[in-house]
Amino acid sequence: MITRRDLVKLAAAALPASSLFAKPNSKFGGVQIGAITYSFRALPGSAEETLKYLTDCGISGIEMMSNVAESYAGAPTAPAGPGGPRGGKQTPEQQEARKKAAAGLVKWRSTVSMDKFKALRKMYEDAGVKTYAFKLPPTLEMSDAEYEYIWNVAHTLGANHITMELPTNDQLLQRVADFAAKKKLAIAFHTHGQGGDTAFDKVLAASKFTALNLDIGHFWGVAGKSPIPTIEKYHDRIASLHLKDRKSPDTAGDKKGGGANMPWGEGSTPIKEVLLMMKKNKYKFPGSIEYEYNTPAGSDVVTEVKKCVKYCKDALA
Repeated sequence: MITRRDLVKLAAAALPASSLFAKPNSKFGGVQIGAITYSFRALPGSAEETLKYLTDCGISGIEMMSNVAESYAGAPTAPAGPGGPRGGKQTPEQQEARKKAAAGLVKWRSTVSMDKFKALRKMYEDAGVKTYAFKLPPTLEMSDAEYEYIWNVAHTLGANHITMELPTNDQLLQRVADFAAKKKLAIAFHTHGQGGDTAFDKVLAASKFTALNLDIGHFWGVAGKSPIPTIEKYHDRIASLHLKDRKSPDTAGDKKGGGANMPWGEGSTPIKEVLLMMKKNKYKFPGSIEYEYNTPAGSDVVTEVKKCVKYCKDALA
């Protein structure tokens, strides 16, 4: 005789391990709260490690940075050493090595199969995490083949938009707008305080497949204006928001100017008001946590991101 208890044990043994654990759910009051994977930049950043951070934080939606996706897919890595605007001066040998690495990455992107990106999507979605945005900014220097690659990866990951900085070059704007229309997958422009109605109207007029990736912390911390009227005005052209807390620009600022990034609730960005407006108006675009304030002594990045998730959950309760 097989008892009811035996049947339960047999059924549990037949299930994949992931199905025995609750999947993350960061949709609160109808508002999807997610995170940009940049939030975990201070931690080891493989796709598997990043997924663990996300599930530990209870996050079920993300804007995925290209480094997470491309490293999983086997992209060649850049050589170690000084580089970039904050990396110090490069020797001629380092410059040549980076030039070769960049060329190798371009070649890799033109030939790589989408199979690993499909596997990455499955791994994340099996764990309960969906990718709604992909960040690999197109540039004027990139070939059409690289543009194809960016949009193909975004589509393969399940993203409904790609993010990049708000373009100031008209040629770049039109090129990305046209490509987004061709691929029928939106390009959303991130804001660091630049923009405003005139600039937003211009980029949104370039194509019906252009959108905004509005950062409410930068909007408040640099301009000193509430983002709420702007969100209400452009809500049907917003693909996603970035959420952070900053002080107003008339307080002690950071090196770039504007109010400093703060632990959530210690700045003056109207995060709660924005979230409640999203809930009230049933806006469908997600809000992405972007962890940028300094990690307090005795804490760690995952703990702090968990606090940001809880802040959103409490605000939307």
